Amino acid sequence: MRLDRTSLLRPARQETYEKVFGTVYVGLMTNVLLALSCAPLLAALALVRDPLLSWPFFAVLSAVCAPALAGAFRCFALLDDGSTAVLRAFWSGYRRAATRALAAWLAGTVAVSVLALDAVVVAGTSWGAALVPFFATGAALVVAVTVAVLVVVAESPRRVRELVRPCLYLVARRWYLTAPTLAVLALAVAVVLLKPVLGLLLALAPLLYVVWATMRYVVRSLLTES
Repeated sequence: MRLDRTSLLRPARQETYEKVFGTVYVGLMTNVLLALSCAPLLAALALVRDPLLSWPFFAVLSAVCAPALAGAFRCFALLDDGSTAVLRAFWSGYRRAATRALAAWLAGTVAVSVLALDAVVVAGTSWGAALVPFFATGAALVVAVTVAVLVVVAESPRRVRELVRPCLYLVARRWYLTAPTLAVLALAVAVVLLKPVLGLLLALAPLLYVVWATMRYVVRSLLTES
């Protein structure tokens, strides 16, 4: 079968170019809006030499990321629907889900902090080798449930209290999707911390989109019920 050379050289349709540039625009604008929303945390990280020494302060300050992520997830949802009104979508998701997102984030932060402290305490004991993986798995599960709740509240008016148990069930049931999602989320955090400019301007939105898309598939039954 011969290939038509003219078909290979034929320019793409205008709709294709518009979709590509629209996607790039949404990604860049989402990065900018995330940076602006999380500015207090980013400024504190830039000023403090060793954030680990002040981890309780940063754990509380990280709450500014919760409504920002809800806004970003709302942008991604509307991008799938063909909308490129990024600013309106972001602040709509931010405003509508802010309180619920903060509640979920703070609860998750407390749970992860307790599990991390327990892991540090038992690490030096004879039971450390057996208990530390348990606490690490528990912390990862809390992070996954928190992200799943944020994905749902960004698109529905459901309350956090009624989402915790079904999200826990779904992320545990689909662990084969949850595990790589957490790896991508960790990569996004690492890129922002190690290369702030590159991470915030280029890499953050694509990585968060992967996290959102995978987790949205995991909890899609909760979205269809709302």
